[in-house]
Amino acid sequence: MSEPILCLAGVSAGYGRVDVLRDIDLTLAQGEVVALLGANGAGKSTLLKTIAGLVAPKSGAITYDGARIAGERPERLVRRGLALVPEGRMLFGPLSVAENLMLGAYAVARRDRSTRVPERLSLVHHLFPVLAERAEQPAATLSGGEQQMLAVARALMSGPRVLLLDEPSLGLAPKVIAEIFSAIETLRKGGISVLLAEQDARLALRHADRGYVMRTGHIAAASSSAELLADDTVRRIYLGSVSAEGSAAR
Repeated sequence: MSEPILCLAGVSAGYGRVDVLRDIDLTLAQGEVVALLGANGAGKSTLLKTIAGLVAPKSGAITYDGARIAGERPERLVRRGLALVPEGRMLFGPLSVAENLMLGAYAVARRDRSTRVPERLSLVHHLFPVLAERAEQPAATLSGGEQQMLAVARALMSGPRVLLLDEPSLGLAPKVIAEIFSAIETLRKGGISVLLAEQDARLALRHADRGYVMRTGHIAAASSSAELLADDTVRRIYLGSVSAEGSAAR
């Protein structure tokens, strides 16, 4: 594996006096997809928010592209190439699809707007053609799947090197999920690193190089996707038991 573009060492964080994360060690290499697995309440969302600067770490170090970033403001991290797609999407409902996308490009320097914004708009329209068709439609009137595509596309308009995705498949139809994960594969091939928090462990591990399993705020297991899929404990808790024929028992 190449040198990590993102590295967490001994990171603890939480809200007020409540510690949600405890002593987290995690790495992400350039062009790598890493799955962050765990049940509701395991700390996945808090971990992504901590990396993105929305939650301040109480201890430990977060290094991005060779520089320590713990405590930096979220907008500065976006400009440096870290983008978060939060659970719940957080779109501007009354604004059009095109306007939401342009808001995602706020970090682009004024001198670069004439070239970078059209390039990124072309990319997101290639990944999600429906967004070009719905350009003038208010975001609130899109289907749930289209809104998720817009949330991902808006983050991509900032030109990230690291994309943090929080539960991108939640509540979506299989066809839409397939489109979003196809986009993740395309981004990986383009050198963008993806840290993917996902409750659907099988889905995440099918697309990830490695995975971390979180339990009550700490890392309970970390390995390659193949090894996690083959781990009896991980299979039993997160994937369902597997019969002798290899099919998942529901």
